[in-house]
Amino acid sequence: MGSGMLITGGRLIDGTGAAPRDDEAVLIRDGRIAALGADALAQATEEDERIDATGRTVMPGLVDAHTHLSFGEPTGNDELFNHRTEAYSSMLSAYNARKVLRAGVTSVLDADCLWNIGVELRDAIETGIVEGPRMRAGGQALMTMLGGTAGRMIKDEGRTGYATVVNGRDVMVNEIRRQIKYGVDWIKVMVTGLIPSMKGPEVKVWTFDELRTVCDTAHELNTLVVAHCRNAESTRDAARAGVDMIYHASYLDDEAIEAVVENGTAMCPTFTLLGNLADYGEKVGTAPELLDVFRAEIEITAKQLAKAHAAGVKFLTGSETGFAVTPVGEWHARELEMFVDYIGMSPMDAIVAATKNGAFAMRTDDVGTIEVGKYADVLVVDGDPLADIKVLQRKDALVEVIKEGKRIDLKTPIPERKMRSSDQVRFLAACPLTRSLAFTEEQLEMLSHV
Repeated sequence: MGSGMLITGGRLIDGTGAAPRDDEAVLIRDGRIAALGADALAQATEEDERIDATGRTVMPGLVDAHTHLSFGEPTGNDELFNHRTEAYSSMLSAYNARKVLRAGVTSVLDADCLWNIGVELRDAIETGIVEGPRMRAGGQALMTMLGGTAGRMIKDEGRTGYATVVNGRDVMVNEIRRQIKYGVDWIKVMVTGLIPSMKGPEVKVWTFDELRTVCDTAHELNTLVVAHCRNAESTRDAARAGVDMIYHASYLDDEAIEAVVENGTAMCPTFTLLGNLADYGEKVGTAPELLDVFRAEIEITAKQLAKAHAAGVKFLTGSETGFAVTPVGEWHARELEMFVDYIGMSPMDAIVAATKNGAFAMRTDDVGTIEVGKYADVLVVDGDPLADIKVLQRKDALVEVIKEGKRIDLKTPIPERKMRSSDQVRFLAACPLTRSLAFTEEQLEMLSHV
């Protein structure tokens, strides 16, 4: 019997939604949970490493189901599309992976990426070349000629940055097969997009039949589909077409909720970006009418999402980390707070969304809870997230981050990332959007060097 790790004295939140258990012991062996409670104490040996969690919370590592680790925190699409190389972006992704893990996120879904970096980063982490969270990855997001949020910057065909345009059924099928051939776990579809000639919010740019083609092709090859949807019609059609998970689901209506419930579609609202803008934009003089727009989108959508939650829809948390306004390692636990404050979830339900339910994004039942046989992804938190869900956003509250039974070094500083001149980007501190989201001057100084 090999040595392992014994955690004692902590209050265990196991991620299943069950009531917390005080003074619970957790025994870890070979990267998995070997025993709990009295069994853990009975099976422990003198060789086992000991962690005293007295007065602290022991819980599963977080799962972030919406990340963009290859993006490198760009200030805009021009930087992202035109000032990056594949090799530099790959190295930057590895750098970012360490920061994610230190934030208490032990698993992520990176659903779309530059080049095929997500798949390669996933494999580099799995083989021990790079330190980072467990990953599931997509390739480049599927778009129609109308594009997504980048509008006319997306070329009429082929690949642009994180996107590939698929015009016609045969092109769609071939691209999905190509991505699966090169190892993706998920296919992402940008169901809505911004059309510059149409002033207003995003519109649906895929037909129902096109969405069915994507889902049928992917599912036949045991691959799941996630969709970017920012209006009710897109959420409704995506769910009916067989999409497995929906990002955003902005302004969904009762008909869309009915489709989501009927088809068992999971939801990952990704409120964090809008929440940051609504809460902090005023501090730097953002136009009041824009603050109202951001806040209205959250509040209108949240009321409907509360209905979906009451109807039993599976919710996952996602930060959309990887943009300048959602720096890597800074915002991953913000979504739990948003779920509590806007959707009306209990702190326990929000934790379940960020742990147990996250296993769906990871396509395995081996993560997300602290149960015998599961991977030993464990956090020791100096505080009680059931009393204050925001404690999970505090780096100083993360006493231990354990991934597959291995303690992560939280003390050795990660070298500061400096801006290279060839990137030709603006200092982020000069970007009003970024300034509006900085909690502290220290964070703002850190961002100015990205």
